[in-house]
Amino acid sequence: MNGSQRFRERGWSVPDFDVEILHEHRTRYAVVIPVMNEGDRIRSQLKRMQTLGLHQEVDIVIADGGSTDGSTHLELLGSLGVRARLIKRGPGALSAQLRCAYAWVLDEGYEGVVTIDGNGKDGVESLPQFLAALDSGFGYAQASRFVRGGHEENTPWLRRLAIRLIHAPVLSLVAGRWFTDTTQGYRAYSRDYLLDLRVQPFRDVFTRYELLAYLTVRASQLGYRVCEIPTSRVYPKGEAIPTKIRGLRPLIDLLVVLWRTTIRAYHPGPGYP
Repeated sequence: MNGSQRFRERGWSVPDFDVEILHEHRTRYAVVIPVMNEGDRIRSQLKRMQTLGLHQEVDIVIADGGSTDGSTHLELLGSLGVRARLIKRGPGALSAQLRCAYAWVLDEGYEGVVTIDGNGKDGVESLPQFLAALDSGFGYAQASRFVRGGHEENTPWLRRLAIRLIHAPVLSLVAGRWFTDTTQGYRAYSRDYLLDLRVQPFRDVFTRYELLAYLTVRASQLGYRVCEIPTSRVYPKGEAIPTKIRGLRPLIDLLVVLWRTTIRAYHPGPGYP
């Protein structure tokens, strides 16, 4: 079924997407995994989550950007404990996928959402800590490989420098709160934060990486409790790096997003602080 029409009636701009539900709503929170042709990486990640029993602690939602590699077949996802598969049909990239997923999750009544990439780099073992942060009333929790207890392997040196010397300091300044690892998509948001009228994440301005940067800074700007959670982030050794930020164009896009976030270009219009 198409899952976007009723959101437009609320004034939410959400790309067209299809929904396939594999089992009923079971838990307070959902984990959203955005994917695009992740192949064996997403299958391995879901198997690890199943082995750890995480599919019993939190409902798993796959936000597919339109994979063509067979990695998100319903039969496979069902066997790995996935609750639903959403396939974006409308325009846009990562932020558009996330708008579809967050709108659906909120409509289903979940009290919060955790997002983790589907490329197998992040340690799923730390997922319960994000759920605990939501239980404790945090509006936003960000993963970090750089805080005490965090772990990193094979991080490209140029990326590490960019995060530590540019991206994290700039967003920390804008947020008014120190963050150490701001490019990661591994994070949690409360229902109250996403539905706050001063946030409004369901807008067409969010198509690529904009939503991640915006939601990083907006929480503390509005007085929500925020925290960083130590996590593991491991890049494969001797293999192609699984990333959507490859080449000059994505790098320029990321820098533009960073600049526009600093000047509050993504904030809602007049009438909202």
